[in-house]
Amino acid sequence: MTETIRSTFHGFEQIPLREYAERAYLDYSMYVVLDRALPFIGDGLKPVQRRIVYSMSELGLNASAKPKKSARTVGDVIGKFHPHGDSACYEALVLMAQPFSYRYPLIEGQGNFGSPDDPKSFAAMRYTESKLTPIAEVLLGELGQGTADWTPNFDGTLEEPTWLPARLPHLLLNGTTGIAVGMATDVPPHNLNEIVSACIRVLDDPDVSVAELCEHVRGPDYPTAAEIITPAADLRTMYETGNGSVRARATYFKENGNIVINALPFQVSPSKVIEQIAAQMRAKKLPWLEDIRDESDHQYPVRVVLIPRSNRVDTDQLMGHLFATTDLERSYRVNLNIIGLDGKPQVKNLKALLSEWLVFRSDTVTRRLKHRLDKVERRLHLLEGLLVAFLNLDEVIRIIRSEDEPKPALIARFKLSEEQADYILDTRLKQLARLEEMKIRGEQDELAAEREKLMATLDSKAKLKKLIKDELMADAKKFGDARMSPLVQRGAAQALAETELVASEPMTVVLSEKGWIRAAKGHDVDAATLSYRDGDGLLAAVRSRSTQQVAFLDSEGRSYSTAVHTLPSARGNGEPLTGRFSPASGASFQALASGDNDARFVLASSHGYGFVTRFENLTSRQKAGKTMLNLTAGAKVLQPAAVGNPEADRIVAVTSAGHLLAFPVSELPELDKGKGNKIIEIPKAKLGTERVVATAAVAPGGTLLVKSGQRTMSLSFKDLDAYVGARASRGGLLPRGWQKVDGLDVQ
Repeated sequence: MTETIRSTFHGFEQIPLREYAERAYLDYSMYVVLDRALPFIGDGLKPVQRRIVYSMSELGLNASAKPKKSARTVGDVIGKFHPHGDSACYEALVLMAQPFSYRYPLIEGQGNFGSPDDPKSFAAMRYTESKLTPIAEVLLGELGQGTADWTPNFDGTLEEPTWLPARLPHLLLNGTTGIAVGMATDVPPHNLNEIVSACIRVLDDPDVSVAELCEHVRGPDYPTAAEIITPAADLRTMYETGNGSVRARATYFKENGNIVINALPFQVSPSKVIEQIAAQMRAKKLPWLEDIRDESDHQYPVRVVLIPRSNRVDTDQLMGHLFATTDLERSYRVNLNIIGLDGKPQVKNLKALLSEWLVFRSDTVTRRLKHRLDKVERRLHLLEGLLVAFLNLDEVIRIIRSEDEPKPALIARFKLSEEQADYILDTRLKQLARLEEMKIRGEQDELAAEREKLMATLDSKAKLKKLIKDELMADAKKFGDARMSPLVQRGAAQALAETELVASEPMTVVLSEKGWIRAAKGHDVDAATLSYRDGDGLLAAVRSRSTQQVAFLDSEGRSYSTAVHTLPSARGNGEPLTGRFSPASGASFQALASGDNDARFVLASSHGYGFVTRFENLTSRQKAGKTMLNLTAGAKVLQPAAVGNPEADRIVAVTSAGHLLAFPVSELPELDKGKGNKIIEIPKAKLGTERVVATAAVAPGGTLLVKSGQRTMSLSFKDLDAYVGARASRGGLLPRGWQKVDGLDVQ
């Protein structure tokens, strides 16, 4: 490895590009992690949020003040502390003011601050006004009491707090999200009362387990009334590991036969949900719904009305389907990755997070008490000097009048400190004359008592802990509220199959000679009388139901399938099957069948080979279909014949020469695919001229219709006895005049 070469010339350092790039990238990464994306455990804020809150407090925009233009705040923030884009800064301000984004908003906005439907539809900052909310006092109330470290701003002209002395674990109250370099954070919001209760439990019992803390913190609490349906065991695991997910579900109720959705999961907009549902309705995948309306307004921020087609629609099933297929049910990632007191990012469980925050709070309270103790002791020191001056007022006045430098004279005469002497000299004579010994001694007594109390608290861990607990409970009483997101045990939502969503109706599926498909309602449709495109005509039609599939066989023996309810109406000419499927070049569609998955069909070729198969084997999700019937050269696919009872039905096959054979269905094997066995004998010498015209399955009591031109001959099940023979035999010859058969049908 080559040795690193460094040289310095004219004040510049020359280093390898690799080393420079590595150093620059690491510096950038650390900046993103620590100063942009991840929150600090103490106040739970990112730098831009902290600077906005601090700047607003410096502008006097507290909860009791009049609001000012948001542009004023943004200007102060980016001009003094945060040298970045104004739009990003304003967006961070707006987010802290949106009650549907923050569980406990830190900013109160006046004007258009967006809506749940479109959180980024807020007005420009020159139009809106803002100020801090009362709960922001929790972050700022102790700032001037020596509780925070201060650091120079970006140009060194001002100082800003490194953190805010939060009296509550704000990180868990409002949560946060962020993406850093190689890591991310997703902290959900929680209920203030629950978090304070858990903090007190940790103070009382430092060895408490996460499971025991979950008795207090039952789960996240989003700023929406949508239900949290994650099982309690999963929530406990999430708090134990610091990783997991939370699932929220919209709430609804019935009103005059309609379904009214009145709460949506966190950060889900009504317009997006309506769009998702409408898309399913347009695609005919949601026939249970007649219409959907958005009736949201200021009084009802979320009110989406679903209108079912009839009162027979199962509301719970329908909503279960919508929960599974739309944002009415949503999952949120949880990753408690935060910057700890040691300045390092780490994923922490609930107990570690609360314990570390309580260390931060204990340090903050200790610093506050010491800061106050220093002020009390300084004031007592000054009062002691002031009392000396009051008791020797004439002498003090004489020294001040006669001495060129009265300060050292006062110090020498009364044994004062420089600070006491300065304070006496700075005090107006009028005030000295008015001062009374009793007032001075009374203030001394009050301050001495406060000093004793402060020192006793600082010297006792128990008293310090009690003070922290009392302050936590006071803030909980002042700012706490009821849980917004109810915790409800629910089963997982299941999307319904298309067939379950479709009303079961009789349908007739019609296939034309050129491969155009359509479906007509009812079974009494005469497909031959329908209109067809020029040069086209009826090839075949089958009876089906809207909840079933229909399968097609092409000239190469491949099968394809689609749902009947998705077919175009028979009012028009339909649509070409080549738009739905991708058959091989030159292949044409020759037959179709429809039924339940367990229905049996006879598949046969014009060369007399075939087998029995279940309808399920004919279905395929592939556009290119699947190989079903192996054909010999020159053979064609015949229309599949539906089998009612494989144990009793007879298979009938008829050739173009008038030979008809009947035999039990049980003699033909049941296969998933293949060529099959010989059904009826066609001499090799006649294979070029004679072929199988059709097959049929006749049930006992049924009637076979033999079609020849315009004439039809009926053969009862008993009449077929004359044509019964062994499978693969020649069969019997039909009467003269009926030997030119066009097709078979069954009644």
